[in-house]
Amino acid sequence: MTKRINGSIVTTNGLLAGVIEFSENIEAITANPDMSNGPYILPGFIDVHVHGGGGGDTMDGVGGIETMAKFHLKHGTTSIYPTTITNPWQKIMAALKAVKEVQKSNDQELPSIMGAHLEGPFISPNRLGAQPPFTIEPVADLVKEVLGLDVVRLLTIAPELDTAMEAAKSFAKAGVRVSVGHSVASYEEVQLLLDAVAAVGGASSFTHLYNAMGGLMGRRPAIVGAAFANRESYAELIFDTHHVHSAAMMAAFNVKREKLLFITDAIRATGLKEGKSELGGQAVLVKDGMAKLSDGTLAGSVLTMDAALRNGLEHNLTLTQVSKMLSSVPARYMGLKDRGELKEGLRADLVLMDKDFKILEVYVGGRRIIG
Repeated sequence: MTKRINGSIVTTNGLLAGVIEFSENIEAITANPDMSNGPYILPGFIDVHVHGGGGGDTMDGVGGIETMAKFHLKHGTTSIYPTTITNPWQKIMAALKAVKEVQKSNDQELPSIMGAHLEGPFISPNRLGAQPPFTIEPVADLVKEVLGLDVVRLLTIAPELDTAMEAAKSFAKAGVRVSVGHSVASYEEVQLLLDAVAAVGGASSFTHLYNAMGGLMGRRPAIVGAAFANRESYAELIFDTHHVHSAAMMAAFNVKREKLLFITDAIRATGLKEGKSELGGQAVLVKDGMAKLSDGTLAGSVLTMDAALRNGLEHNLTLTQVSKMLSSVPARYMGLKDRGELKEGLRADLVLMDKDFKILEVYVGGRRIIG
């Protein structure tokens, strides 16, 4: 049955007052100036880096993944990539298997489970950030084991590891996006890895830009310099206004433009009362909107995608610009050609928001799940 929604439709070219008709996919979009007083209608948000939320965590297994996915759906995330954290290898593999199990269940009350983001254990022990100290080298046998599950779609890796280059090429050949992060690599080491990924037809990015990587300096461009210098590489950004200053966000936006995407990097405490929580088995304290380890290190975030949208609007981005960073840019980065924009023929993943940009309704594949 075809449904109709009137309002301000957020397209990649700007706002369009009109009517959107859809079933599972968008069937028609018709301009009508009289519909401008309706809700904002945006494409569903795509979060490629999210550990948990609502009390659930990817590392918990099936139940935790379902909990966190349902929580983020309430905040407009219609496609989600549950993200691991550095832990003993068997725990990571168990979490990846759980992501695949939830994905195969095709639960109609969940956002689309697109696959997993493997963040750790192939990172630098010298740039852990809030990751637990269980880092290992991405040797061939481990890479083969991960790829055999056919569930990882995005990998965070430190280029300076001895076996990083070969691992990155293997993942890229398998269609996995390769992201540089949690690293002390030089600009030159990063560039070699990016070139190797590109040479096999892969796509690359930078994990939570600015965080857990060296800063840009005139004679030492480091990882941020590599991110800014490479036009083809994408970059994630946690814009909760704690991880990244608004000026740094705008600097990245002005350089990366259509290659910059917002993520949450949310942890299980997201959406819960402030206080004690955990991340990867480590004690975390959430206070004043920030999650920190006992030593003061930021430990993921308590951000949601709708809050990231509001933050972007409050710091000089237009609605069209921030919508792209939440939807069309991550879709293009992850090779998702059936979603990410409001366009005839694409999936009807829709987020309806009021004039204060609070969630009213959320549709996944044309099904109203929220609202």
